[in-house]
Amino acid sequence: MHKVSLLERVVPVNRVASFFTPRRRSGHDRNKNNCFPERSGKRGIIDEAVEQKAWGVAASIDIYNCAPETIRSADKIRQFVIELCDLIEMKRFGDTQVVNFGEDERVAGFSMVQLIETSLISAHFADQSNTTYLDVFSCKPYDPKIVEEFSLNFFGGSRCVSHVNLRL
Repeated sequence: MHKVSLLERVVPVNRVASFFTPRRRSGHDRNKNNCFPERSGKRGIIDEAVEQKAWGVAASIDIYNCAPETIRSADKIRQFVIELCDLIEMKRFGDTQVVNFGEDERVAGFSMVQLIETSLISAHFADQSNTTYLDVFSCKPYDPKIVEEFSLNFFGGSRCVSHVNLRL
């Protein structure tokens, strides 16, 4: 049986596991009914980023048991980038780079990089484990919950683990 660490929560599809790592962790406990930590009132990561004058928001999202036909398709990966950028209102800069490589079968698969006007989106898609490792960093605040939910559904994953940081 897989033991879940304090930094990881495993949940079934349609629920997204998250861990928010603000500058100070005290007072930010996980809520059992919500994937993100409970905050006073309706404050979210965007409000915290503005309040703390953060340089940006960085989200690392690991999506497990993805649909092989999706993560092994350069066209689907490019489609994901276009739809994600539209969804979180990020302006793409240049073409999406999607390259399939890796001599070690453990890490072989596509890697993707998309510059955005406010930083970048990148991912690696591991064929052997059908896992997506997605990173979104932007100095324009965005809602990582939206990125998680969209990405989990797009790649057909069964669960995900996320880490969100304010870059101060």
